Amino acid sequence: MFVQEEKIFAGKVLKVHVCTMEGTEWLEEVTEDTTIEKLKEKCLKHYVHGSLEDPKTLTHHKLIHAATERILTESKTVAEENLKDKDCLLLIKKRPPQAPPKMADISSEEKKKQENKAPDKDAILKATANLSTCNTERAVTQHNIKDFQTELRKILVSLIEVAQKLLALNPDAVELFKKANAMLDEDEEDRVDETALQQLTEMGFPESRAVKALRLNHTSSSGTSGGMSVTQAMEWLIEHVDDPMVDTPLPGQDTPGVAAAAAPAPAPAPAPSATASGDRARLSSQASLEEAKQDELTEIFKRIRRKREFRPDSQAVIALMEMGFDEKEVIDALRVNNNQQDAACEWLLGDRKPTPEDLDKGIDTSSPLFQAILENPVVQLGLTNPKTLLAFEDMLENPLNSTQWMNDPETGPVMLQISRIFQTLNRT
Repeated sequence: MFVQEEKIFAGKVLKVHVCTMEGTEWLEEVTEDTTIEKLKEKCLKHYVHGSLEDPKTLTHHKLIHAATERILTESKTVAEENLKDKDCLLLIKKRPPQAPPKMADISSEEKKKQENKAPDKDAILKATANLSTCNTERAVTQHNIKDFQTELRKILVSLIEVAQKLLALNPDAVELFKKANAMLDEDEEDRVDETALQQLTEMGFPESRAVKALRLNHTSSSGTSGGMSVTQAMEWLIEHVDDPMVDTPLPGQDTPGVAAAAAPAPAPAPAPSATASGDRARLSSQASLEEAKQDELTEIFKRIRRKREFRPDSQAVIALMEMGFDEKEVIDALRVNNNQQDAACEWLLGDRKPTPEDLDKGIDTSSPLFQAILENPVVQLGLTNPKTLLAFEDMLENPLNSTQWMNDPETGPVMLQISRIFQTLNRT
């Protein structure tokens, strides 16, 4: 007896349930090694009673696995599609692609859109010019809910002035602000990412060189704090491996953040026979000391403010200048919008409010809000802490750092009280 070769090597025979959109149903026998395309052809022959006159009929249909709602791939076999005995398949005609619209249809659609377009202000005024006014006595309720982030900057500007005056009265003010200035020397731009440093040292690079490479390859992105590129740092280390200056520290890295001001020489002791002139000399010496102290405080204040000056993102500056804006207005836009390029672009194209000058204006010191903040004991205590002043200065130029200071154990309670007072008064 002759047996076909394909029957000998055929896989397991499955019976699958096939349904059409018209409600026709039947059982189709198929082996596991049969392709989905062959299965579809068998189903179509059964569906049209054995005649496939139009060759497009095969390509215009698809098989869908009913349980999983997935279209079966024609190039795969029944086994590869994981079909089981008595599975239900749907034989469905493919939806024809949508024909591209004709030019006449596009014109009519545009015309319809123009007709249905809402009238602008001028059209409304023209149409209602002859109408009589009514309900002119009706009161209009105005909502004056202020945004906390907008008002916070004004509050911080005024609180900084108060904090500086309070801290200047402290006998140890100079030392306190030297420490504060030293804290600023450990700014984010100079602080090394420990994870990045560990990666480089594990590659075999000396720690001092790795630190230098990371600082030189410090990167920043618009609206976010800076990051250190391990890849760029590694490339720099490889390029400078034979450089005799590779181990030379960067300028200012080994120098202290603040040079101590020279203390004035003490006045000579007065002679016993000149009591009056000695008192005058003593008073003059004290005045000189106080004046020197105030001068030193002023210089430290300037250093602190200078270190917190706004630094525009260089990539954002280039991108906005390429649009045709001047460098000064680009820097103003980035400062107002916290280095966010898209927001700065909208500011440049819009009414440019708030202005850069508005950023330096404080809150009305006689306002109930500011008085309530100053009367709060937690705020009063916080204003005598140099770290609070640093936090205020930082948040002025980097509003995104507000969350960091809110979570700080020293400055967090102060910020929380300011927020609560603002929300309470704003609701009332």
